[in-house]
Amino acid sequence: MTLTAAAAISLTAYQSGSTEAFASPAANGFVSASHSTGNGGADSVEARAGSPAGAVTLVDGSTAQISKLGDLHYRAEIVSGGSVVATLEANERDAGLDANGMYVVLGMDGEIHSWTGGEHSVPGTHELAGGWTAEVVKLGEQHYRAHILDGEGAVVATLDADQRDAGLDANGSYIVLSTRGVISASV
Repeated sequence: MTLTAAAAISLTAYQSGSTEAFASPAANGFVSASHSTGNGGADSVEARAGSPAGAVTLVDGSTAQISKLGDLHYRAEIVSGGSVVATLEANERDAGLDANGMYVVLGMDGEIHSWTGGEHSVPGTHELAGGWTAEVVKLGEQHYRAHILDGEGAVVATLDADQRDAGLDANGSYIVLSTRGVISASV
């Protein structure tokens, strides 16, 4: 199993101030991802997917307003109670966040996925949805790193949540690593 693309470009969490996300290449040709914010938890896993451009209801009842900005460039504004509470921007890379226990990944193709549950407290080694394994270490306060391993034990991606959550689309499995010490995945 190979991983095609992974990373986050931009997230603005209006509840806690503006933050930016970034992505950088990893030595193995895959991508390290970083992005922003959230706390919380939930028990059940329910993934939802939406098509590019338009409004999609997320698993917690909020709405993602998805806009196409260019080729492989989409923005999703998450609206709850009539207010924009977060913005994800996927520009040739995926974006994601932990929104108080609802996990969201916006793909560079404009599809959005949200779910609750599937959490594992980190650090440690955890089996994730989709057959992936995550080896997670704590590097500091609100700083965790996860190596995503394929079925043969090879590192195919790295998530670095350093003051910002990190997430990716791993060939149809969606993974978010939060700065609060939780990793969650859904298919």
